[in-house]
Amino acid sequence: MPNDRPTTDAGQRGSSWDTGLEEPDPQEWPEWPETPGTVDEYGYSEGDPAGPLFVERGQFEARSQRRLGSGYRTVAAEEEERGKGLGAWLRRVLALYGWRVYAVPVLAVITVLVIVDAVVPQAGSDRAEAGNASAPTVTEVPATQADLNIPTAELPEGGPVTQRGKGTWHIVPGHGPVVGSSGQLYRYTVEIEDGIDPVQYGGDEAFAAMVDHTLDNPKSWTGTGKVRTQRIDDPNAKPDFRLSLTTPQTDHRKEYCDYQIKYESSCYRSSADRVIISLARWVRGAKAFSGDMFTYRQYAINHEVGHAFGNHHVGCPKPGALAPVMMQQTFGVSNDYVARINEVDPTNKGAVPADHKTCVPNAWPNPEAQSPR
Repeated sequence: MPNDRPTTDAGQRGSSWDTGLEEPDPQEWPEWPETPGTVDEYGYSEGDPAGPLFVERGQFEARSQRRLGSGYRTVAAEEEERGKGLGAWLRRVLALYGWRVYAVPVLAVITVLVIVDAVVPQAGSDRAEAGNASAPTVTEVPATQADLNIPTAELPEGGPVTQRGKGTWHIVPGHGPVVGSSGQLYRYTVEIEDGIDPVQYGGDEAFAAMVDHTLDNPKSWTGTGKVRTQRIDDPNAKPDFRLSLTTPQTDHRKEYCDYQIKYESSCYRSSADRVIISLARWVRGAKAFSGDMFTYRQYAINHEVGHAFGNHHVGCPKPGALAPVMMQQTFGVSNDYVARINEVDPTNKGAVPADHKTCVPNAWPNPEAQSPR
């Protein structure tokens, strides 16, 4: 390539040099390399004397000169000046890496999202979702740990309670007739957790008799005409629910009632077809019942079996009225107290308003034994 100085004709690249100033001596032009080079970001090719010399890294370190004003500055000096500032740095990075500058951070973000999605459990645990096969259909136990101070929910003082049984149950022998005139038939067994001292609950037969007499009473669910019940004891049969007296440690297990608050309670676990009756409550009752153990036990049976029949929690309808059997009377008969517990339970949140209404304890779903219409 000849070492002529660049042309200054209008419309050609050398026209940018047409400043009206005295032209430099051609002898002062540098020697240009003959080897073809790459095309730079300004459109100049390597070895082209019409512009700055840009060559592939490792080939040439030559620097051309350009007339600027009345003097000359090296390309290195211009590059140093252009290289100042964040914008120039970004331009150099983009020129060097191109689309990879955008792709790498995007891929990094996608990778993090995939890891989080795989590791973090989805919102809503099995305890919090009503109707989930692995959770109670409805329960008195909130699904989120709560530090509540509800005096009427405290377990009363009383006799000794076996804290831990064997986690297995035995069926109490006994078979009865179908009770009720109409409605869906539910067959049930009466069971006791192995390892409980019988003295604490009066023995297997006494517990089973209390269950039968409660469910057979026309004040109970069968008196509404919507359900019928029958007790069975065949170990090979599949009952609709197993009414099971259970120790606190078994009751607290996640696959049964769990223990998200500090108050002892019973529950219905649909996935196990178990109506869990808390031994601690069976022995000591609930403060709202003022020591009336007989009425409280009837309530505990009717309330939890009511869940097995598909009923949900409700509140006190008006001050001084009998509390509905599906009210959480184990924790109290004041809507304000019950509402505070339900605030931390997604399955019951909003079921009972904090409206200052307080009812009277009641054990029956059909307390006046009204005949079905």
